[in-house]
Amino acid sequence: MAESIVKYGIIGVGMMGREHLINLYHLRTEGAVVVAIADPHLPSQQLALHLSHSFSWPLRVFSDHHELLESGLCDVLVVSTPNMTHHRILMDIINHPRPHHVLVEKPLCTTVAHCKEVIHAARKRPDILVQVGLEYRYMPPVAKLIEIVKGGSIGHVRMVAIREHRFPFLVKVNDWNRFNVNSGGTLVEKCCHFFDLMRLFAGANPVRVMASGAIDVNHKDEIYDGKVPDIIDNAYTIVEFDNGSRGMLDLCMFAEGSKNEQEISVVGEVGKGEAFVPENVVRFGTREAGRDGVQTLKAEDHRIKYDGLHHGSSYLEHLNLLGAIRTKGEKAPPVDLQDGLISVAIGVAAQLSIEYGRFVTIQEVM
Repeated sequence: MAESIVKYGIIGVGMMGREHLINLYHLRTEGAVVVAIADPHLPSQQLALHLSHSFSWPLRVFSDHHELLESGLCDVLVVSTPNMTHHRILMDIINHPRPHHVLVEKPLCTTVAHCKEVIHAARKRPDILVQVGLEYRYMPPVAKLIEIVKGGSIGHVRMVAIREHRFPFLVKVNDWNRFNVNSGGTLVEKCCHFFDLMRLFAGANPVRVMASGAIDVNHKDEIYDGKVPDIIDNAYTIVEFDNGSRGMLDLCMFAEGSKNEQEISVVGEVGKGEAFVPENVVRFGTREAGRDGVQTLKAEDHRIKYDGLHHGSSYLEHLNLLGAIRTKGEKAPPVDLQDGLISVAIGVAAQLSIEYGRFVTIQEVM
């Protein structure tokens, strides 16, 4: 066992909240233990309790996050509630007299203004670490591609192309994810992951965004309280960065017939690298060596003890946050609030670009 126990509480124990619970159980040898949950939704509470009983972890159950905060039971809080609730919950945690470190699920918030409020509040609390759950950068093939790119093997990055072809949005509690007002829109809710990766690969900040998208296939025959969902199910998005690099996202959420859910291509002046998920394959080569010189690697991370819903990346994000907590602030969270803000800003700009039919600058949304 690790030297000291780190006590976690999970706020929101829907699908992702329970996924965090399982990941933390697999980190128990590192000293992680979940001691409390908070969720007003009784079926979610019961599913989480069933899981915890199978782990022999007794949990205190609260109906809202205020009660959990006042309990004083936890060192770290995982926020995995519906997107539109993140801002209020984060502000309550950050402003609470007792410090709690935080892992907040993506997106940080649904609007740029709310992200900025959270960042402003967190600056006044140097005793708190806040990590944003942009865990795709930890997927083994993506992490390997990041390593190749940052190592200079492909030279100065010029183009980043990301394709996500997948299944439609899953059903969530009270169907909150069917409407832009709750989720921030598909290009915020889902695609902040990919905008974060683009920025990471480019090593630069976004300048302007152009997108084209629509709701063409999914959810059109669904009605909730008399309203039809307004979340788009496909889009192309182009992002221009301040160092001249460009990124492109190809999103389709009615493409279940895909071998890989994510395909990432990074092209530099010297060569090209690619990552494929869930094949866990990475390919890279140089212009000079040509097609015959392309190398293929199987990407693995032997630290992962639980693959879960995201190919081990959630396990690794928890492992990294735990490491940052144990250094007592000397080590910053690997994915910080600024990363969360910029990934949301790109998504907001993309959603507005579809609405306006033109490029939208990051300055406009910031």
